[in-house]
Amino acid sequence: MISRVGESDVTEPLRGVRGLLLTPGASAGRDSPALVAVEDAVAPLPVLRIDFPNRAAGSRAPERAPVAVAHVRSTADAMAQTLGVEADQLVLGGRSFGGRMCSMAVAEGQPAAGLMLLSYPLHPPGRPDRLRIDHLPAITVPVLAVSGERDPFGTPDELRTHLEAIPGPVTTVFVAGTHTPSNNRAVAQAVRDWLATIG
Repeated sequence: MISRVGESDVTEPLRGVRGLLLTPGASAGRDSPALVAVEDAVAPLPVLRIDFPNRAAGSRAPERAPVAVAHVRSTADAMAQTLGVEADQLVLGGRSFGGRMCSMAVAEGQPAAGLMLLSYPLHPPGRPDRLRIDHLPAITVPVLAVSGERDPFGTPDELRTHLEAIPGPVTTVFVAGTHTPSNNRAVAQAVRDWLATIG
């Protein structure tokens, strides 16, 4: 199921997507199957799958948010420079914690062509009162959110409701599964289809 909410506040046309930066979940790494599936699906678009610093150092503990957001921002800038494009021609995103960190980076002013949230952790399981949405009103770029239909971190109705806080255009796609959807190919195809709409 796909739905779109919101109207874009961005008045300047997008200049095309020239690359995709992918980040993993809190205890996962750059080789997460969902991220690999997305990279395969969007070829030949340049993709950079990254680890957060603690994972790169051998730790499996979740990265601290300020460190993770700074890493997203510096890595996106470096990727744009390597590709010879502007930072606002890259789409940023990732799975769960990684997508949330990308959303915080964009909310803090990191340029991007769009934001991709796979299994966005709207709240901890069983704690719908602890919403992670304070930064969402600062996001004006196009957003894709792909989540499992039975994700305990946020139901389809919860996601639709709370993502309305984003002023930019939001596309939501719900696939079979929980916080780890059962079909990575379906997730990857949703990403590919959405990229075609903003490129």
